[in-house]
Amino acid sequence: MIKIRQYQAKDAKALWHLFFNTVRAVNARDYAQAQVEAWAPESFDMTVWQNKMNDIQPFVAELDCVVVGYCDLQPDGLIDHFFCHHEYQGQGFGRALMNHILSLADERDASRLYSHVSITARPFFEHFGFSVMNEQRISLRGQELTNFVMERRF
Repeated sequence: MIKIRQYQAKDAKALWHLFFNTVRAVNARDYAQAQVEAWAPESFDMTVWQNKMNDIQPFVAELDCVVVGYCDLQPDGLIDHFFCHHEYQGQGFGRALMNHILSLADERDASRLYSHVSITARPFFEHFGFSVMNEQRISLRGQELTNFVMERRF
């Protein structure tokens, strides 16, 4: 059974590997090799990653003590990170995480959620009622990547 819990500092390394492998294996369907390498570089300062995770305080989804996904919800309604393990896609873990976020948004009386969503994740977010506000090109480590600002209003 899936368990969704608060992030702990010891999770940072597992979340980095999940992020790295998911971008490299799943997002590679929609982005060029150079783009995924810029997005998830081979060498990355784990202190920077640890600080980012400490800042966003994600929720971690586990199945039998295996981290299968993570996401966050910031006070202003931003979903900064939303990733499901590349080997556990399509098994309902993303749905469980999104339902967790939607429940929290309801508890917080949020009027809107928003995120900067990859080409790959756009259909998933649309399934949960998010709409594209605009397409954007971002520069990341010398590469230009397309993503979408998406939002859901309540």
